[in-house]
Amino acid sequence: MTGTDTRNGVWIRQYRAAHPTAPQLVCLPHAGGSATFYHPVAAALTPRCEVLAVQYPGRQDRRSEKPLESIDELADQLFPVLQARARDSVALFGHSMGATVAFELARRLEGAGTSPRALFVSARPAPSRQRIGGTVHLLSDEQLVAELRTLDGTAEQVFNDEELVRMALPAVRGDYRAAETYRYRPGPKLRCPIHALIGDNDPMVTPVEARAWSEHTNGPFTLDTFAGGHFYLLEHRASVLDIIAEHLRTSSRTPGVKIPSGDPATVRD
Repeated sequence: MTGTDTRNGVWIRQYRAAHPTAPQLVCLPHAGGSATFYHPVAAALTPRCEVLAVQYPGRQDRRSEKPLESIDELADQLFPVLQARARDSVALFGHSMGATVAFELARRLEGAGTSPRALFVSARPAPSRQRIGGTVHLLSDEQLVAELRTLDGTAEQVFNDEELVRMALPAVRGDYRAAETYRYRPGPKLRCPIHALIGDNDPMVTPVEARAWSEHTNGPFTLDTFAGGHFYLLEHRASVLDIIAEHLRTSSRTPGVKIPSGDPATVRD
């Protein structure tokens, strides 16, 4: 199956077919990102994993829709879609803003009685360490583009296409508003493992902020650090995918794993 999965309307993209019993990996994009960001992930992990990429409103084929400006609204709208599609073997991966969306989805899944196999959070402070007072979404168009350039996550030729930039900015601004206005609400810890990944030169997250993800689960925790900035995973995609595949493989005997409280966290730097 390729392109839009009509069973889930416009939210889910599956670029390659996988075996019906393969573990699922639902991928949540960063602010301004789209489902196509995860096309290489699908190419690399299929068929051993069913990669499902989420397409937020306001971009690409959903450009006519108003971008959602709240993490909770995104999670609330995605939850029934994911619930209808997910199997017991589902895992979640989110980069930057997508990590927070993935966390809120995991909370909703566990609240409904299904614990994800794993939660992979990339380039994002733990919810309890969320940075308050971000103002990127309030910048002028020119300042917003300048901010995006500093993160090295967009090909330079994109910035040279004024029409493309103009079409993308509403979604980028809406996503930044959602990310910067998110406020963590304390609640039960997750039961699923959390695996954090960061770049060692990322201005958006420190190692201390990343390690704090361990406070949000009663299950195992790992932290992997790579050389690079906010989009370290573009340079280290193979290593990142190896880590994901290994965690999914080792948890394959316990889909929908529910970890007893008190298991020690492990950190790999």
